[in-house]
Amino acid sequence: MDDGIRRVLAEHGRLLVEVEMLADDDDLYQAGLTSHANVIVMLQLEDAFGVEFPDTMLRRSTFESVAAIRGALEQLEAAPAPAGSIR
Repeated sequence: MDDGIRRVLAEHGRLLVEVEMLADDDDLYQAGLTSHANVIVMLQLEDAFGVEFPDTMLRRSTFESVAAIRGALEQLEAAPAPAGSIR
């Protein structure tokens, strides 16, 4: 999962440092992630992992680190899919 997260961040995060140089708990916003890039990263994560971030997860803390993103994705993958959705 971490490789997929890091791949999305490397391709779409517009970070000021190489993703490989970041620890799992390093602050992505301090590494250069902007709110605009965050939206693009979120959309790419949804495509890559076949999930949809609900409104309750659309906050800065969800995307502040690789570890935070992993936690959010694990939570989404463990949750039952809403009725009528395709996962």
